[in-house]
Amino acid sequence: MVGRVSSKDRMTIAVSYDQPGLAVRRLDGAYRGFDVDVAKFIAKELGIDEPNITWKEAQPGNRETLLTSGEADMVVSTYSITDKRKQVIDFVGPYFVAGQDLLVRINENRITGPKSLNSQLKLCSTAGSTSAAYVKEQFAKDVKLEEYAKFSDCVTALLAGNVDAVTTDDVLLAGYAAQNPELLRVVGQPFSKEEYGVGLRRDDPESKAKVQAALQKMIDTGAWRKSLEANIGSSGYKIPDPPKLAA
Repeated sequence: MVGRVSSKDRMTIAVSYDQPGLAVRRLDGAYRGFDVDVAKFIAKELGIDEPNITWKEAQPGNRETLLTSGEADMVVSTYSITDKRKQVIDFVGPYFVAGQDLLVRINENRITGPKSLNSQLKLCSTAGSTSAAYVKEQFAKDVKLEEYAKFSDCVTALLAGNVDAVTTDDVLLAGYAAQNPELLRVVGQPFSKEEYGVGLRRDDPESKAKVQAALQKMIDTGAWRKSLEANIGSSGYKIPDPPKLAA
């Protein structure tokens, strides 16, 4: 990956376009968020300046395909490291550890955690995400699942009253709650551990080592914390200590 891309001084990176605080594509065409900063930092360490990055949209259901098809050189998109995914692609990380939680309407008092979900309630997540399946398997087998292509679609459905809760990682939900503080809130009872990794194509140990070194430098220089404070600090989310990267 990196050797080939570096020789051309270009790189294609896939990020989400609609995850407040993590990665959004603004109306002016600019990309902002913690994941975007991580991607830019890595690219710069590999000798690729921001104007030479081609951005692609990553959605939960297409991230592996973007890498295996060669459409993207790297995916940085709240991409949880799992054994199943590691059979298809490589990860470097974790560069952030989140916990799964629930987003509800501000006056919702029926939902206090995943075990309170039942057959009368609709839970929303995205196609290709592991979040909703985890809730159904571990806590609430009767809850009705609704799937949309994007988390922002789930939030729109929640605001409209078409679903009762949205589930994904707490840091992402905090971003949506911060956009609608008078209408939405995070339940605040995290019930999983989600380790975010940078997705790469398999069998390229040299590239993997370079990306690992770049991530470690981002953490060691304080750029990691500075980005989190700038992008999600205002939501009230407590910024954790940086994780230890896996060897």
